[in-house]
Amino acid sequence: MKTNAHITYKLKDGIVVPGSTTISGTIGWNKQVLVNWANRMGREGIDTTKYKDDKAEIGTLGHAFSIARLTGETVDTDDYSKNQIKSAENSLASFDNWLNEHIVEPVLMETPIVSEIHRFGGTPDIYGKVDGVYEVIDIKTGSGIYPEHYIQTASYKQLLIESGNPVDRVRILNIPRTDNECFDDKIVPHIDSYWSIFLHLLDIYYINKNLKGGA
Repeated sequence: MKTNAHITYKLKDGIVVPGSTTISGTIGWNKQVLVNWANRMGREGIDTTKYKDDKAEIGTLGHAFSIARLTGETVDTDDYSKNQIKSAENSLASFDNWLNEHIVEPVLMETPIVSEIHRFGGTPDIYGKVDGVYEVIDIKTGSGIYPEHYIQTASYKQLLIESGNPVDRVRILNIPRTDNECFDDKIVPHIDSYWSIFLHLLDIYYINKNLKGGA
């Protein structure tokens, strides 16, 4: 199994629509955190672009390792360095520890879904039963869980429901890559409110697109 490339979401008539991450990322609530981080890295003389690219590669691989743990597939690591693989294995260790405490019965794994009603798409990481309850699980590899992630996963719940899959609970797992990052397991609260925010962001996306002449 190779790590996923960018997915293009299309309606049945072939029209391309935005993805959940594109919409949830427009709110910018985490912007100040990123600015503070970039300033700190700059003072330490670290090239933030190279650092982010490396961390992104580790995160992508750690995510793929975790999904493969449930599917039984083998991840292709040929394009990754030894250090990146080692860090990604740290993420997998956290995921394995979580798995050991739960009974997980996957139904859908990284399955792209498109909403014909609301005109957007998304790819939930894991959908199935966790300890007997239908859940959508989103795996993050980073410094923490932010409100944007809640908005994103609320859209996943809607996509699954529209496609005929019941969702009782939405969970986000943050599996750390390095020692200065922390494992976190969050059941998303106020999921209906976050879905409402997503719908407003989606409206803004399409209004802005029309203002730009559909570009």
